[in-house]
Amino acid sequence: MIKNYFTYYSQKYASKWLVLVIDLVSVVTTFLLAYLIRFNFTLDFDKKQLLVQVPITLFIASVSFLSIGSYKSVIRHTGLTDVINLFKSVTLMTFMAVFLVVSNRIIELIPGFTIPLSIIVMHALLSFMVLSASRFLFKALYRYVKCRFITSKKILIYGAGDSGLVTYNALVNNVKTRFEVLAFIDDNEKKVGKKINGVPVLSFKEISLAYLKINQIEEIVVATQHLDTSKLISLIDSLIDSKVKITKVPPIEKWINGELNTSQIKTVQIEDLLGRAPIQIENPNLLNEFRGETIVITGAAGSIGSELVLQLSHFDTKHLVLIDQAESPLYDLQQELHRKGKYNFTTIVADIRDGLRIDGIFQEFKPTMVFHAAAYKHVPLMEASPYESIKINVNGTKILADISSRYNVKKFVFISTDKAVNPTSVMGATKRLAEMYISCLQKESKTKFITTRFGNVLGSNGSVIPLFKKQIENGGPLTLTHKDITRYFMTIPEASQLVLEAGTMGKGGEIFIFDMGDSVKIYYLALNMIKLSGLRYPEDIDIQITGLRPGEKLYEELLANGENTLSTYHKKIMISKTRELDYDKIKSDIEALCITNRFQNNNIVLKMKQLIPEYKSNNSDYEKFDKRSKVYKKEQDTVNNQIDKTFINL
Repeated sequence: MIKNYFTYYSQKYASKWLVLVIDLVSVVTTFLLAYLIRFNFTLDFDKKQLLVQVPITLFIASVSFLSIGSYKSVIRHTGLTDVINLFKSVTLMTFMAVFLVVSNRIIELIPGFTIPLSIIVMHALLSFMVLSASRFLFKALYRYVKCRFITSKKILIYGAGDSGLVTYNALVNNVKTRFEVLAFIDDNEKKVGKKINGVPVLSFKEISLAYLKINQIEEIVVATQHLDTSKLISLIDSLIDSKVKITKVPPIEKWINGELNTSQIKTVQIEDLLGRAPIQIENPNLLNEFRGETIVITGAAGSIGSELVLQLSHFDTKHLVLIDQAESPLYDLQQELHRKGKYNFTTIVADIRDGLRIDGIFQEFKPTMVFHAAAYKHVPLMEASPYESIKINVNGTKILADISSRYNVKKFVFISTDKAVNPTSVMGATKRLAEMYISCLQKESKTKFITTRFGNVLGSNGSVIPLFKKQIENGGPLTLTHKDITRYFMTIPEASQLVLEAGTMGKGGEIFIFDMGDSVKIYYLALNMIKLSGLRYPEDIDIQITGLRPGEKLYEELLANGENTLSTYHKKIMISKTRELDYDKIKSDIEALCITNRFQNNNIVLKMKQLIPEYKSNNSDYEKFDKRSKVYKKEQDTVNNQIDKTFINL
């Protein structure tokens, strides 16, 4: 209640006009004080002349304040700029007074009006001092009252540089919440031990759990713009047993009009803990690559597809054709593009398995580029439905690639996955088959077929991060299939940038992969998410190990057996050199696989294993085919050994 009254009355009555009146009163007071000082604090001066001088001085001061606008500043946020404006006002007032006095001596406009120059100079100095001091006094009084009646939130700021200082000012000047900054944390030993605005600078080593508890620290704001990811992870790990919240200041380019607002300080996101710097692609050739192109995007309403659409919408494309069979998400994407003022696109509800429908779309729009993101991607679901997985991931890709080739599309960019590498699941195997088919098609087509292969995408539909967030919201536990499971991660924008870059640099037949740094242990990811949510493990949220799901790997790979890489002009992007294929046989076998009966799941998997020798099922019913082949191979080896021995004896 007191807080609300204080905020209301300070905003209502501390108006700019009240500030102007106070400033004018201060000017008159200092003018009288200057007279007293000039005459040794006696009244031995002409009182009648003073009665003429005061109104004129008041008028001159009014003109100078109104001209400069120094009275318009918010007093409780007084800073250097406001002091400079006061200096300008006082300087203008002084020059006007001197000019009027000198002019009156030459041409007597105001009878009896004269002011000793010594008084004008003293008045200028006193006015500047009093006006500046009054503002800082009010600012201090405001903070004092705020401290007395508003509960403070004790925080630390990580980073004692320029960004840290801006963060400090934004926090201490916040109207709604009182922040008490107890210390800065900095890794620069030259800054440690010093003070900024009276606040000490400490090293990271000094921030112990005991320090946090004694000082009742509630939050640490990471203000530095260049904090190493490993340092951030180390900070979170060191606070795992405390209730201290960790927040982060956004990049400078995202500040509002170059100024930081406390509402922009957000909780550290899991994307900040990838264990590597975000991959940035700045290729000016992208502008020319997509200018005037008609581009088809399949799976346009999905996580990757929709981001791809949003990024392409910023280029000078001729037309975007957005295809998806998910009606509602496609409608949402359409509305989002309209909100952004984009209209050179067409949304089409269609199934990529419908060859006649897709052919009709190509005939109508005559696309020059295709980005193929439509796919079934959930490993356990596809393990139970090999036929459905083949229909979409292989046959859907085949139909789309064949039509693209028939209509002489310039480039066809296929979005694959690291699960296609040495696959252990039906889903991974179908994506590998799709890679193989478009490689075969490359040999007989004018279209440049390009594949991008990357790891898990943070925040995509059905990925682990949204699942963990939902489980945390529901009070837990977090479900984890294995404590040692690891994955490569990238953000949705990163994945989309890779696809666009592949569309630019690809010459046809390449598989592009990212240098994604080290893989991330999902168990540690879960612990960090619990911590970032302001909770503790296992007191607040537990982690439950459920066991590997059918077809799931403990770790993912970016290269298959027999593959190596070639570098590109971007150090984070490489080209996978795949093993040689018998293209004619592979192509005909995949075509035959696409017309397999839906009730022949076992036959489908057996044929996939024949086509992909490195496909070994894991934690799946289809492991029996691998074991059978191992037994058969062992029996064959035994027979061959016996034959060899017979020949030796002979």
